[in-house]
This record gives sequence, structure tokens and C-alpha cells, in this order.
Amino acid sequence: MSMIDLIMPKLGESITEATILKWHKKPGDAVEQDETILDIATDKVDSEVPSTAAGVIAEILFKENDVVPIGTIIARISTVALETSSVAPPKIDVPAPVANAVTDLASQDLPYTPLEVAPPTQSTVSVGSPRFYSPLVLKIAQEEGISMTELESIPGTGQDGRVSKRDILAHLQNSGGQIATPVSVAPAPQQMMQVSQSQPAPQVTSTAVAIPSSYGSNVEIIEMDRMRKMISKHMTDSKQTSAHVTSFAECDVTNLVQWRDRVKKDFEKREGTRITLTPLFVEAVVKSIKKYPLINSSVDGDRIIVKKDINIGMATALPTGNLIVPVIKGADQLNLVGLAKQVNGLAEAARTGKLRPDDTAGGTFTLTNVGTFGSIMGTPIINQPQVAIMAVGAIKKRPVVIETPQGDSIAIRHMMYISLSYDHRIIDGALGSTFLNAVAKELENWDPNRNV
Repeated sequence: MSMIDLIMPKLGESITEATILKWHKKPGDAVEQDETILDIATDKVDSEVPSTAAGVIAEILFKENDVVPIGTIIARISTVALETSSVAPPKIDVPAPVANAVTDLASQDLPYTPLEVAPPTQSTVSVGSPRFYSPLVLKIAQEEGISMTELESIPGTGQDGRVSKRDILAHLQNSGGQIATPVSVAPAPQQMMQVSQSQPAPQVTSTAVAIPSSYGSNVEIIEMDRMRKMISKHMTDSKQTSAHVTSFAECDVTNLVQWRDRVKKDFEKREGTRITLTPLFVEAVVKSIKKYPLINSSVDGDRIIVKKDINIGMATALPTGNLIVPVIKGADQLNLVGLAKQVNGLAEAARTGKLRPDDTAGGTFTLTNVGTFGSIMGTPIINQPQVAIMAVGAIKKRPVVIETPQGDSIAIRHMMYISLSYDHRIIDGALGSTFLNAVAKELENWDPNRNV
């Protein structure tokens, strides 16, 4: 019988772990090659994991909702079908003297004495004694907002009273997913109890008065979904990692807007896809990155990793209200038609839940269009491990002073604010502002007679 290990697949450059959402098979089930065995999720996208061989599921090593590192064995597949016939348990031969002794004891009329069994006790830790916590337990505590004081109060069932993953998850479940805030209440003199450190803590009875969190009476409490929790962690980690600075610029995009309005019908008829403003913005960003390549980099300790490939991520809204960032790979190798098809294809895949893990991996710079939702400008958070992200605001018609050789005049123009958030550890204000103004010039100098 041959055993095949099913490995948690690598889902992208920056992804180190994935969460098991659902097992479609259980031990003993037959499976075909390339048949879906389980669903997994990362902080970027959900995905299906197919079987790498035909056979029978011999063993499943992780449960649903477990977070598993990339490259870890998650199941084993037997390539030989299991026997369906039941196997009789082996017969145990008992030596004759022992068997006779058992019979003799059973036949005697002996007085019955009940066996006293000590009640089971949980492992306790003396107050003030050092307590070991595994990295996994500390990570869960940090993600769920459990303070060290609360962590020390969780009974541990592991060796030497250690708190295991099962203990902390059970604590979260018993508390309804909400972190209990320790409240000091002075007991009445008649109700004071002295509890020895060697005795287990008294159990709270159903008559105890719970102190609820104060939210007010007219509220609605919404539990974060899995993706929102991941986005929250990703954004918080980014703020703690990068020294964020944001610069702003204003640009006149009248020529660009009028050119798109003029060609969009013929473009869609000829190419079979719409031309939006996003590929025009992406093209301007790509041209500017080629002039200032340090914008297209990442930080690894004390080293700056300048990326030769230009892969532009574009923030896309999902029907749930969450955001995801599919990536246009090799954006510098695509013409305007290719960019338009990539933008529309990735946006449609995001809206219909058909993005592949590779579609959100490998980004080197991110563009977000806050103007889609009516904002005139924004201060976006850097998408790690990148060092910069640009936001484009809503395009508004405004009276603007136009300088000409004949003199100044006032005209109605299409104006837009753009902003760049960048990592001040390696990008100074001079470079950040220079890059941003380069993008603005590319947009302002759009050729109104350009052919596609």
C-alpha cells in the first residue's frame, strides 16, 4: 500500500499560512485525482485544494478552522482501496491458571467495598509563578485582544498547567467571542471568602450577576466576518511596520476625460471590452515607476529589494463591502488594450468570486480609486510588503486659471486630486512628491489625438 501526502499548497509570495474552511471528504472516502478535497482561505482569497492522486482518504491531520502553515502535510491518501469487509478482533489466549483464579474469585461471596475515586482536578498554576505560553497561543491572544491578565486566568490542561490552543479557543467560545474585561468589585463583608492558592477557584453559579459590556440600548452588534478580520489585521500590521507619509497633487485631466468619451464606443465595439479610466491611470503609474524604480520595491530588514517586474495591484470592492487587490502581472509589458482587458477581467472575477490565489499574489505597487465612492482624495494604507500606494479621487469640473502666452484666463476643467502614501523608511518626501507629480504630468499631458 502506497501513501501520498497532501500538502498545504503555496498560494503566493507573501502568504505563509491558510485557514481550512471545509473538508469535502472524510477518512475512508474514495477520491479521484484532481477532485476537490477541501476549501481553504488566506487573507487575500478563498481557494479549493484538489487531490494529487486517486485513492482513499487514509488520514486527516487538521480540523476545520485550523490555521496551517504553507508546506505542511494536511492529509494522507492511500492509493490502494481499503478493504470493506469487517475484520474480527484478535482472540486473546488467557493462561489457564489465571483464568481459574478469576473464576474462583468470582464465585466467592466477598463483602462489597465501593472504590473511592478522587474527583478530577484541572492543572493549576500558583499565583505569581512563571507560566509558559506557546507562540501559537500568544498569537491567538494577540489577534483576539486577550490581555495577559486574562490569559493567566485561563485554566490550562496541558503539561504543567500550560494553556493549549484548545483551552484558549474554548475560553473564547464560552465568552461568546467577546473578551471579558476584568472588573474589580469590592465584596460585602459578609460575602468575603478566603480561598487558598492550592484550592481551585470557586465556580460562578447561575445566580451570579453578569456585568455586560456597556454599548447603550439602541445599538446593533455585528460580528466581523473572516475576511474583515484578516483585512483588519493586515492594515494594523502595515501601520506598525511602515512609517506612513502621504503627499497630494492636483492634476487637470480634461484631455484624458474627453479622449475617453470620444473613443469608448468604438473601443468596446472593436475590442469586445470597455475602456474605463483605471487602465489609463495604470499606464501613467507604470511610466512613472520606470523613471523612479525605488517606488517599486520592498524592505527586508536593512536591505531594499528593488523589483524589476512591475505588477500593479488594483483595489476592488466586493459585493460584501470588503476590498480585495487583484494584480496585473507585467503591467509594463501591456499596451492600453491589454491593460483594459486585464482590468475588466480581474474586476469581474473578483465580483463573482472566481479569483485564483495567483491573481492576488506578487503585487509591487497598488492603485486604489477612492473617487469611485465620491471621495475627492484619500490617505490609503500601504499594502505590505510594498512601499507605496496611490489613490485617485473623484473627477470634478471646476473653474481653473489657465496660463497662455496671450495671458491668463478662467476656464471650466476636469480636475482631480491624487495622493501617494509611502514608506518613509526608504522613500523621502522629495522622491515621493517627485513621483506623484510625474504621474500628474502623465495624466495632464494626455494626447487628445491618440489612436488605440
